[in-house]
Amino acid sequence: MKAIVYHNHGSPDVLKLEEIKRPTPGDDEVLIKVRAASVNSWDSGLSRHPFLRRILSALSKRKNNGPGRDVAGQVEAVGRNVTQFKPGDAVFGLCGGAFAEYANASQSALVLKPDNTSFEQAASVPLAGITALQGLRDKGKIQPGQKVLINGAAGGVGTFAVQIAKSFGAEVTGVCSTRNIEMVRSIGADHVTDYTRDDFTKSGQHYDLIFDLVANHSFSARRRALSPKGIYIGAGIVGLGGSMVRLLAHQITELILSRFASQKFFTLMAKLRKEDLVIISELMEAGKVTPVIDRCYTLTEVSESIRYLEKGHARGKVVITLEPAGQT
Repeated sequence: MKAIVYHNHGSPDVLKLEEIKRPTPGDDEVLIKVRAASVNSWDSGLSRHPFLRRILSALSKRKNNGPGRDVAGQVEAVGRNVTQFKPGDAVFGLCGGAFAEYANASQSALVLKPDNTSFEQAASVPLAGITALQGLRDKGKIQPGQKVLINGAAGGVGTFAVQIAKSFGAEVTGVCSTRNIEMVRSIGADHVTDYTRDDFTKSGQHYDLIFDLVANHSFSARRRALSPKGIYIGAGIVGLGGSMVRLLAHQITELILSRFASQKFFTLMAKLRKEDLVIISELMEAGKVTPVIDRCYTLTEVSESIRYLEKGHARGKVVITLEPAGQT
């Protein structure tokens, strides 16, 4: 089968398309005929940092730590302990090595794909959708009628966050660039702020919950935009230039300063929960969440797709599409 594999130098060009042996599912695994996969900042980071890949490989229980985590496709075969799926089922979820014609995934990391959702849409969900849901519900304790601001509303996580916040009954303000205003409105935002013209931290508005996917404002500025008992959730390091040193310094500073504030400040690290994938699947089936896809690339264009994502202007998700895989 054809698959994208890592080579040793650090850039998107570390990713090469090769012919490798098709995997065999373990006892608790499902072999997926991949129809689509989506690209995340995680993929970009791993392609540029071989040392990080080695650490994660050593710590991981996965046999395959190839590039690509978000996957959607059809069940090709199942391990002997698998009871939730059968060959032919359309599924989506998380795995290792999704940029391939076939990939193995734990049955605990997959759910059935809704009939009204394409494979491309389903593949865009797992990491971004779970991050949005857990940030708003678990960290943000979102409630109906609250004023919620999504900073970075046009991105992969942001487009899910706008729609999920609306499904909870919140009044949503999305922050994005001029070209994305109509798109953000179309997915349900009640108000849209164009960051090229206005700074939401200087508007005089106060929000019960700020879900920040950009991290491009100071602690004092973010605090100014929160209501006295408001909650801030940070899930983005774009504004920090992606530097781990700057991220660590930022988190330490925020931890110290937040002790003297009436508001609450959290940094989000999303975790895979099958039940959360089920919730998002149900929201899609009900028409309350529709994944936004910016561009689709082929398996031969994975490096190009990551370079595009790194520019920081993707509208929604970037997806890798595959024709129904052969029997290699």
